[in-house]
Amino acid sequence: MKNRLARRILVLVFAGCISFLFSDAQKLAKGWKPLFNGVSLKGWKTYQGKPADSWLVKDGTLYNKGNKDPKTLHADLITEKQFGDFEVAFDWKIAPGANSGFLYMVTEEFAASYHSGPEYQLIDDKGYPAKLEEWQKTGANYAMEPPMVDATKPAGEWNHTVIKKSKGHIEHWLNGKKVVAYDLWSEKWKEQKAAGKWKDTPGYGMSERGHFAIQDHGGEVWIRNMVVKEP
Repeated sequence: MKNRLARRILVLVFAGCISFLFSDAQKLAKGWKPLFNGVSLKGWKTYQGKPADSWLVKDGTLYNKGNKDPKTLHADLITEKQFGDFEVAFDWKIAPGANSGFLYMVTEEFAASYHSGPEYQLIDDKGYPAKLEEWQKTGANYAMEPPMVDATKPAGEWNHTVIKKSKGHIEHWLNGKKVVAYDLWSEKWKEQKAAGKWKDTPGYGMSERGHFAIQDHGGEVWIRNMVVKEP
């Protein structure tokens, strides 16, 4: 009986592995490439080479351990490669009360990654200890466009994000729903920038190419299945 049960479990595990590999193969066949290999930080570095030990590979995820240890050194993590137009997708979850973000078009000549790169907000909307403005909520183009709908899953559950950039048109997707759409460098965008948080940040959103960055904001965050497609 025990042997029969063990064989059945092995069959189910094997079938699951084949399904996972087939799914990955399908993605790669359609032009998707992995951004994170699940075993190391190859292809990534800290912003401006700043010292940090907050980023780890844990159980196949890209993990930020947050402020559990006060001696932890923090820095944003960025891709070594830069991207122009792209479609990037990943799964993520966040600890209760935590805050992070995924940035794009990031360059390294400024003091912080968000001085150049627009940010797809990742945050615990319900449990964050301070009141959030709409443009601070998950899926927002931080400090610019609030999400059109609430498509979030609670802290501790996996969410799926897609970000698309094509000739200046940007879309943020969350769990299968489009939550933000805007056009870089349009008159509306310029007016928003001039009137908002980035009015004194001339480099914000101005580079046509840049790194992806994951914000180290002192909270635990897990990311997996990170892939990118370029035209």
